[in-house]
Amino acid sequence: MSKVTSRVPRGFTRFYVLQVLREGSMTGKGIIEEAERRSEGDWRPSPGLIYPLLGRLLREGLIEEGEGGRFTITPEGDAALEQYTGIQRQLEKQLRVVKRLGLSMLTTGKFLAEDALDRIMVVTERANEMVAKGSKDLQRGFYTKYRSFLERELERLKEEPPEPDEKRRQGADSSNTC
Repeated sequence: MSKVTSRVPRGFTRFYVLQVLREGSMTGKGIIEEAERRSEGDWRPSPGLIYPLLGRLLREGLIEEGEGGRFTITPEGDAALEQYTGIQRQLEKQLRVVKRLGLSMLTTGKFLAEDALDRIMVVTERANEMVAKGSKDLQRGFYTKYRSFLERELERLKEEPPEPDEKRRQGADSSNTC
């Protein structure tokens, strides 16, 4: 079996780091070594993958750094991991059902991928519709408020007597037009 040095499914490393930290605190180096041990040498994530990921997880509040550079999962990280594992359980159930129906794993994966893409397309389309509608509503609201502001300013200008400099200028303008 060939060693996988840097290519794992997108997002897997995030899931893996949260999972391993759920089991106990570790340093970045410990996380790398644990991945290599668990994969029996087939996957050793690089420090260039792990340390920036740890930084993002810290900023997102999903992990904390303790003494000796050891990281632990936070309650928020635990909740995020639970969400990931719920999705994983759902996919595993779908795979078992389709496999019992006699379809190969390749065919099953294809169906699941197409289903996921269909769902993503529906959600994306709906989000685009909401943004477009929201943009029109925002524009309409802005124009309504701006028009109201301009009308109030016009009324205010009609009610206020002109400034002395403005009276002279108005008089000069009227004498030039005759």
